[in-house]
Amino acid sequence: MQRNDLHLNYGLVESILIAFIRNEIRKFGFSSVVLGLSGGIDSAVVCELAVRALGPEHVLVLMMPYRTSSGESLDHAQLMVDRLGIEAEVMPVTGVVEAFFTDREDASRLRRGNVMARARMLCLYDVSARDGRLVLGTSNKTELMLGYGTMFGDMASAVNPIGDLYKSQLRGLAWHLGIPAPLIEKSPSADLWEGQSDEEDLGFSYESVDRLLYMMLEERMDRDAILAEGIDPAFYQRVRGMVVKSQYKRMMPVIAKLSSRTPGIDFRYARDWQEIR
Repeated sequence: MQRNDLHLNYGLVESILIAFIRNEIRKFGFSSVVLGLSGGIDSAVVCELAVRALGPEHVLVLMMPYRTSSGESLDHAQLMVDRLGIEAEVMPVTGVVEAFFTDREDASRLRRGNVMARARMLCLYDVSARDGRLVLGTSNKTELMLGYGTMFGDMASAVNPIGDLYKSQLRGLAWHLGIPAPLIEKSPSADLWEGQSDEEDLGFSYESVDRLLYMMLEERMDRDAILAEGIDPAFYQRVRGMVVKSQYKRMMPVIAKLSSRTPGIDFRYARDWQEIR
């Protein structure tokens, strides 16, 4: 990073997120969680934090490969299972996805990827209902701001500990937590199809976009000030467009207002609110 390396006090971040997970899970009477363990850095960090917050006996992970998924992904997920001594279940989503597309042979790769992501979340929420566990999310701030995720798929969860951490910061936190190096150093991928790469899909690196997003969001710099830092105008415009166009993905569904108190508009209480007034 030329202007700001987005470095954080990762010891403090760890403490905050452990307390956050423990508080958010327990305040509603739950004691355990389930999350998808993909073999990537984001889910590895969330898994590590969950174990430190709740104990290994309260963390279940699902590994949900598709027939074209990389074998390396399962190997890397298993590294975390072995490291933490947690329970894991393998739930392939191939059958669900293939059944859905039986009469849709012309479906694009994007459509198939979206269904894979939602099939994985289907598995997670089924286990949530089966075991009485809350689903932990694994979407980072970079992905959320760019809209690089599937609504009701990988973006869905009951609690998301890492949604305010850029991908670059996730790497720093992962090193701090002692996540195995192969998971941190490999090219990020949602593993939706063979050879898929996040940065190739996006057309830019996480490092470059995190630097720009930091200037836009945290430092609230305007376009002229950002371009004065050497940011390419076309890159700025593309990223800004992605942030603006994906705002709907970061919000609850908009509701047409017909009454004096409408959910999400003027009937808004804290998440742990429990009393009708």
